[in-house]
Amino acid sequence: MNTDQLKAVLDSHLLWLRGVSSGVRADLSRANLSRANLSGADLSRADLSGAILSWASLTEANLTGAILSWAILSWENLSRASLTEAILMRANLSKANLTEANLTEANLTEANLSGANLTEANLSGANLTEADLSGADLSGANLSGAILSKADLSGANLSGANLSGAILSKANLTEAILSGATLPPISILPEGTLIGWTRG
Repeated sequence: MNTDQLKAVLDSHLLWLRGVSSGVRADLSRANLSRANLSGADLSRADLSGAILSWASLTEANLTGAILSWAILSWENLSRASLTEAILMRANLSKANLTEANLTEANLTEANLSGANLTEANLSGANLTEADLSGADLSGANLSGAILSKADLSGANLSGANLSGAILSKANLTEAILSGATLPPISILPEGTLIGWTRG
C-alpha cells in the first residue's frame, strides 16, 4: 500500500468515526505497513489484524478498540500510543517501544512482548494470559488488576511496577527484577503459584 492509498483509507476512516455516511471503517488487515509513519493517526476501532507494522511509527497514535490480532509490530514505536481495549491476541510486539503507552484492558493473550520497552506503560486490567514478557522492561508500569496467568516474565524488569490485584497464577518470574514493585499480598499467593520467585 502506497502513501496516497493509506491516506485515503485514513481519511475515510475519520469520516466513519464521525458518523459521516460516506466514511468507511479502515480495513488494513494483512496490509504491509512496515516503516509507515502513522504518528498521531486515529485508527481507533480499525481492523489491523495480521498487518505488518515492523519498524513503523505509531507514536501517540489512537488505537483504542483496534483489532491487531496476529499483527507484526516488532521493533514498532508505540510510545505514548493509546491502545485501550485493543485486541492484540497473539500479536508480535517483540522489541517494540511501548513507553508510557496506554494498554488499559487490552487483550494481549499469547502476545509476544519479549524484550519490549513498557516503561511506565499502563496495563491495568489488561489480559496477558500466556503472554511472553521475557526480558521486557516493565519498570514503573501499572499492572494493577492485570491477568498474568502463565505469563513468561523471566528476566523482566518489574522494578517499581504496580502489580496490586494482578492475577499471577503459574507466572514465570525466574530472574525477574522486583525491587520496589507492589505485589499482591503473599496471603493470596499459594505456594508454587509463581515460578522462580522466592517469598521474602
